Amino acid sequence: MTHVVCQPCYDCKYTDCVAVCPVECFWQDDMMLYIDPVDCIDCEACVPECPAEAIFVEANVPPQWQNFIQMNAEEAAKLKGADEGHITEKTDPKEGPTCKKAS
Repeated sequence: MTHVVCQPCYDCKYTDCVAVCPVECFWQDDMMLYIDPVDCIDCEACVPECPAEAIFVEANVPPQWQNFIQMNAEEAAKLKGADEGHITEKTDPKEGPTCKKAS
């Protein structure tokens, strides 16, 4: 089992979650964060830290966001393979025009 970053993170990158990850399994591109399912240990430390409420345990990903399960795996693997986008520390948030922060 792994955790998955879903739609609320798109164009709304808060990196509070990466700072608490004990295995540094987060990767990023310009639009969002991804969790590498190979490295995720399912500790759930990231879930309460996400202000966008974008992280779910794989079994509980809402139906409309099921495609993010595969997307996280593919994008994390692609970024990891290119050795780019690894993120391990909190940075300034990216709040793009389509960002809808949870209230």
